[in-house]
Amino acid sequence: MKVLVDVSVVPLGVGVSVSKYVAACERVLQEAGLKTALHAYGTNVEGEWDAVFAAVKRCHEVVHAMGAPRVSTTMRVGTRTDREQSLEDKVRSVEAKLRGDG
Repeated sequence: MKVLVDVSVVPLGVGVSVSKYVAACERVLQEAGLKTALHAYGTNVEGEWDAVFAAVKRCHEVVHAMGAPRVSTTMRVGTRTDREQSLEDKVRSVEAKLRGDG
């Protein structure tokens, strides 16, 4: 099943800056072959359900291995059965409406 996910992986107990942990998780998602779009407070991810969730698990493993004693992840997950939809489709739909095209 194809899934679109907004995920935010947050290491706890590592200080104020978390960018190196975010970068490590981004590498995990890329190495998994998933389509991603990094944003200021997380990452949008597109792929097959099992591959996406396995990559999020791997993010936890990697961030823990980097020394984070705790990791907290927030996810919003969406699936559709009526048609295929990509991350870009969702953005284009809103942008079209902003232009008055629909």
